[in-house]
Amino acid sequence: MWLVYAGTAAWVAWLFGLALVGRLGVDPVATLIGWYGKGAMNLLIVGLTITPLRRFTGLSLLRFRRAVGLSAFFVLCAHLAVFALLDLQSLSRLGVEIAERPYITVGMLAFVLMIPLALTSTDRAIRKMGRNWQKLHRLTYAVILLGWVHYDWQVRGDVVEPAIYLSIIVVLLGLRLLPRQRGRVVAGQK
Repeated sequence: MWLVYAGTAAWVAWLFGLALVGRLGVDPVATLIGWYGKGAMNLLIVGLTITPLRRFTGLSLLRFRRAVGLSAFFVLCAHLAVFALLDLQSLSRLGVEIAERPYITVGMLAFVLMIPLALTSTDRAIRKMGRNWQKLHRLTYAVILLGWVHYDWQVRGDVVEPAIYLSIIVVLLGLRLLPRQRGRVVAGQK
């Protein structure tokens, strides 16, 4: 579990270090924003993969889901921080960008929806909220779709990569709609 947190933090720091020494191309800030955004999206996809993996193969990685989700939030915070502090160089300008650029509006909505998910990802919150915790955490589905819209609306020229991301997301969300079979033997169980 701590390997997920440490690996994520190391990746974020490594990329930031590459940007500092000029190893991320001619526009290191834009490259950093892009990598962090895709990193957050990829971690959200990994998190969405955990339940179908258990359901259809018996492979249980549930103990890692919280770490993956919190890591996605951490990378998303890095994405927003680099955009606001290094690209815009102003937190006050961020409000203007949110109001004027629809893809940033959608991205901020995804970020805001992730805040209660991160804040309630503790054992205590899970116990205290009971079934409402699961209902709240279904916001993950909206977050990943909004994240995809944010990405798709700002990509210029490339339709293939956004289509691949959307296909993966639709499949993972669609698998949750399949009826569950009671008494079904899952791979690896008797």
